[in-house]
Amino acid sequence: MTDSTSVTKHVINDMPKERVTNMIDRRLVSGDRSMLAHVYLQKGAVVPQHSHDNEQLTYVLEGRLRFWIGEDESEVIDVGPGEVLHLPSHVPHKAEALEETLDVDIFTPPRQDWLDGTDTYFKDQ
Repeated sequence: MTDSTSVTKHVINDMPKERVTNMIDRRLVSGDRSMLAHVYLQKGAVVPQHSHDNEQLTYVLEGRLRFWIGEDESEVIDVGPGEVLHLPSHVPHKAEALEETLDVDIFTPPRQDWLDGTDTYFKDQ
């Protein structure tokens, strides 16, 4: 059992890669109050519109993502290498990989639906 003062080192490439859809994989590292995910998206992969209580930072390392923001998806934002998108809690958003993409998603608090596999908004494409 670890306590809240324990320090843990993780090697992201040693973490298990989870198949989310036939076009999206991810690796997760979660603490008590935050979560980091490497998300691997093939070109054309779509993350359907959803929202969550978690605040989200999406940092694109490679590739390019297009986000549609809002219930009506009226705001469109492209995010490329070295760019970070901040999504406040409860903001509806959808994304599509315009290229093969690797991004880092940071959530506070951790995405419980990602940890327990109840993130059913994902669909195979």
